[in-house]
Amino acid sequence: MTADAKQRVAALLDLAEDRLRDGYRTERQARTFSDDGEKRPANVQAPSITGDSLERVSLEVGSCEACILARTRRNTVPGEGAQNPLVLVIGEGPGADEDASGRPFVGKAGQLLDKMLAAVGLSRENNCFIANLVKCRPPGNRDPEPGEVSACAVFLARQITLLKPKIILSVGRVPTQNLLKTTEGIGRLRGRFVDYQGIPLLPTYHPSALLRDETLKRPAWEDLKLLKARLDDNPSAGMAP
Repeated sequence: MTADAKQRVAALLDLAEDRLRDGYRTERQARTFSDDGEKRPANVQAPSITGDSLERVSLEVGSCEACILARTRRNTVPGEGAQNPLVLVIGEGPGADEDASGRPFVGKAGQLLDKMLAAVGLSRENNCFIANLVKCRPPGNRDPEPGEVSACAVFLARQITLLKPKIILSVGRVPTQNLLKTTEGIGRLRGRFVDYQGIPLLPTYHPSALLRDETLKRPAWEDLKLLKARLDDNPSAGMAP
């Protein structure tokens, strides 16, 4: 590999790390690389990617062209939040604001989600990770097609394995139906925990649905109270009283 190629890989890894941490770029000390076959100074190491990691997932998402969403996206949105979260929030897919920023849930629905989580002592900064079923924006915010969901499934599966969340909060019809392999409506699915590969999963309404229909806010709040009660019952969860 050439020194220039190694420099680009290192820059992508730095970007992935910044996205996963807080979304802001961090200044780093300049690094020097050499072409393969050239003698390298003893104190300089080439970047290495060994084993799986959230950074590796983010990097692979950034270069993925497995479905047609790659043709229309501005930015991929791999997800962000705490590295050892109590709760993994899974939404449907990026919207316009997320596509522009490369960060999940940053529009009006995302701002409401942050308030909902804060009401039960949760945040993406401290104890939640926010991700989506698909990592690129479907045009016009349409539902993702089955092939698009399948193309992204491996990324979400790896994130779940790496994060090991205590609970998954599935927000909205589309992620819930896809994760649980059901056609049942979100109104019937919400309000109770179900098992998802050994992890308790709680379906609830998507924040955007609450913005459209305020009558959904009360049942959504009941879901959040159920979520907090489950976390409070788990001594290892570390929830504040």
